[in-house]
Amino acid sequence: MARLIPAGVRPWRGVVLGAAGLYFLVPLLAALVFTVDVPNQGFTLDSYTQIFSADGFTTALLLSLGLGLTTVALALLLTLPAALAVRLSGSGRLRAVLEVVCTLPLVVPPVALVAGIGTVLKWGPDHLASTPLYETFVAVQDPEFPIVLVLAYVVMALPFVYRSLEAGLRAVDVRTLVEAARDLGASWPRAIVSVVLPNLRTALLNASFLALALVLGEFTVAQLLGFQPFAVWIVQASGSNAQLSVAVSLLSLVLTWVLLLVLTAVFRTRAARSARAPRPGKNRPAKNRSDKNKKEAGA
Repeated sequence: MARLIPAGVRPWRGVVLGAAGLYFLVPLLAALVFTVDVPNQGFTLDSYTQIFSADGFTTALLLSLGLGLTTVALALLLTLPAALAVRLSGSGRLRAVLEVVCTLPLVVPPVALVAGIGTVLKWGPDHLASTPLYETFVAVQDPEFPIVLVLAYVVMALPFVYRSLEAGLRAVDVRTLVEAARDLGASWPRAIVSVVLPNLRTALLNASFLALALVLGEFTVAQLLGFQPFAVWIVQASGSNAQLSVAVSLLSLVLTWVLLLVLTAVFRTRAARSARAPRPGKNRPAKNRSDKNKKEAGA
């Protein structure tokens, strides 16, 4: 039997994958060696045992997690209804407008975005000191939970959230699902929540993960605005203890990978179970079907 794949394809595939693996793994291994091999001391795990007791670690990590979860919720709250409305309307013009608006942040550099935000934050207190909006400008810059960072992160995460949701919506016939649910008596909110959203579970997970990863790793906006989330804390900690900052970076990277792998495995297991689940009427015994056919024929 003739081989469908040329003989030289698979070896080259292994070479490419091996080169890509080395490109990513060699820096990680070098960073790991840097954290556990201390000159004049040898092998030690002090860099990892000191992480949770480091000054400012818990505060910065909790702040980034809070900013990340709020960013995910707000980005989905803005993007998902708009994407569903455009998909249900079937308007190509509205879809094009939404795509341009959601992908526009990719064109704007983070430095330019921070410059615009900083200008507005400086202009507001000077011109609105005698109005109730002055308190708003002060509240959004609270160092304990800077809402201005959430707003900036939502803008930066829009392209990734929209692309993930759009890919999920393309794989599902949303209009047919909603029309079927409406014909069965479901209201619009129930049709969206009970029928459409379960089919977009993977897309929602991907969008949330990308937005959360962006927030946890973002440095430029937070640093220039003067706040200290997790990424900024890592850079500042590197000035006093470089090994500690590298160890924290490796630990956060490993935890992110583990979380992604666990979520992927969970959703694959659920999808496999749903695919193996018997459908009503599909697995009835042949005897029952034949008896029914005989009764219909006798009638």
